[in-house]
Amino acid sequence: MPHDITKLIVRTSLKDRTAFDLLYRQTNAKLFGVCLRVLNDRGEAEDALQEVFVKIWMKADRFTVSDLSPISWLVAIARNHAIDRIRARRRPVQDIDTALDIADPAPGPEAMALAGGEKQRIEHCLGELEEDRAQAVRGAYLTGESYGELAERHGVPLNTMKTWLRRSLMKLRECLER
Repeated sequence: MPHDITKLIVRTSLKDRTAFDLLYRQTNAKLFGVCLRVLNDRGEAEDALQEVFVKIWMKADRFTVSDLSPISWLVAIARNHAIDRIRARRRPVQDIDTALDIADPAPGPEAMALAGGEKQRIEHCLGELEEDRAQAVRGAYLTGESYGELAERHGVPLNTMKTWLRRSLMKLRECLER
């Protein structure tokens, strides 16, 4: 069944409505359970579930076939969305005078120096990648381009782009761990 769900997610990333409908039918009960467990309110869980499936439709192209099971990926989306709903309703309204007690969120000199050093290390490691791979990593993780957009820009199939990014991240990790 996980293999079937993987295929449905991939087909959904290609905007296949039939696959999306089947994915919904096979997973909505489990994802509803996740939303209900987090939100503890049936009506809100139903609303959240619909929003979760909108996210799945919109972000299916970000799913990568990996060690993570496809159902785990779907559950993570549902769980995170439900938690976001809880956080959104918890935002307290505070008196404007409390803003005077808030610390400056800007990083201090030490944090800036450390960040500068990290940036140099990351740029060095990106420089060790092939140029098109480095551009793809920057596009995906710095400017938020989707896998589909990157694949189109670089003229490669979607799965090739996912492979580029996965392998590039492994090389970056190896470089940064040296």
